[in-house]
Amino acid sequence: MDKLKQMAAFVDVVDKGSLARAALEQNITPVMLGRRIDALEKRLGVKLMHRTTRHLTLTEQGMVFLEHCRKLLGDVDFAETIVSDGRHRASGHLIVSAPAAFGRLHVAPHAPDFVTAHPKVQVSFNLTDHVVDLVRQGYDVGIRIGGVLDSNFVAVKLATNRRVVCGTPGYFERHAIPRTLDDLAQHNCLAFNLQGGQQRGWYFQKEGKPVTVKVAGNLDCNDGELLHRWASEGIGLAWRSTWEIQAQLQAGELITVLDEYALPDYDIVAVYMQQRHLPAKVRFFIDALKATYAQPGYWTRATR
Repeated sequence: MDKLKQMAAFVDVVDKGSLARAALEQNITPVMLGRRIDALEKRLGVKLMHRTTRHLTLTEQGMVFLEHCRKLLGDVDFAETIVSDGRHRASGHLIVSAPAAFGRLHVAPHAPDFVTAHPKVQVSFNLTDHVVDLVRQGYDVGIRIGGVLDSNFVAVKLATNRRVVCGTPGYFERHAIPRTLDDLAQHNCLAFNLQGGQQRGWYFQKEGKPVTVKVAGNLDCNDGELLHRWASEGIGLAWRSTWEIQAQLQAGELITVLDEYALPDYDIVAVYMQQRHLPAKVRFFIDALKATYAQPGYWTRATR
C-alpha cells in the first residue's frame, strides 16, 4: 500500500475524529480505511492510536508521528501545486533559434505580445541560417523549415510552405516565360551561393521524382532577402518560399512559373527535445505562433 496514502489516512482519521467520518469524506468504507491504519502501524511496528466505537486516542508515538505526517503531506501538496501552477503560468528564460529572414519577419515580431501576455518570461533569439545543435547550444525551441528531423526531437507543425520560381511581370515582358525546367538555362537566375562561389541547384519534381537543376545568373549571394529584393526589382528569377512572397503574389507584383514542377508543400515546424514534461514557456510560445499563423490573411499581411 502506498506510504503516502497510509499517512494521509492516519491524518484524516485524526482530523475527523473517527474512522466513520473520515471514510464518509473519502467515499470509501470504514473497513478499508481501518486496513490502511493497520498496515501503517504494522509497517512502523508501533501503535499510533487506540480505537473504540466511540473514541479515538493517540498514543505518544502517534502524536509525534502525526506532526511529521502533517509536515510531509503539506510539503507534497506544496510541490504539486508549484508544478501544476507551472503548467498554466509560463516563466523563465526562453531561448529560440530560427532562420534569419523567417525569424525577422514571422517570429521575433510576435515576441512583444508574447511577453506582455506572459510577463514572467524573458525571450532571447538567435536568428541564423545555420542549423544549430539545440541541445548542446542550450536552445529551448528551434523553428525549422523542412529538412530531416532527428528522432530524439518533437516537431510541431506551425504552417505550410512551398518553394516557387517567381519573377516580376516586367521581367516576363522582356523574357519568354519558362515552360520547362530546361528553359531555366535561358534565364537570369538569382541563386544562393556557397563558399567558393559554387551555386546550389534549385529542386523540383518531374514525373514524380526529385530533380536538381543547376542555374546561373549575373548575380548571386548568400542572403535570401537580397535575392528576394533583386527578383522584386525585375532583375531575374528567384526560387523563393511562399511565406516570403505571398503578399506580392496576391498583388500581382510577382508571378510564379513552373508550378507543375514544384516540390510538394513542406512544413514550418517548431522543434524541441523530447521530454516528459514540456515547460509552459515552450508550450505557450508554440501555441502563440500557431494561433498567429492561422489567422485569416496573416501571410498576406505579414509579407508586405
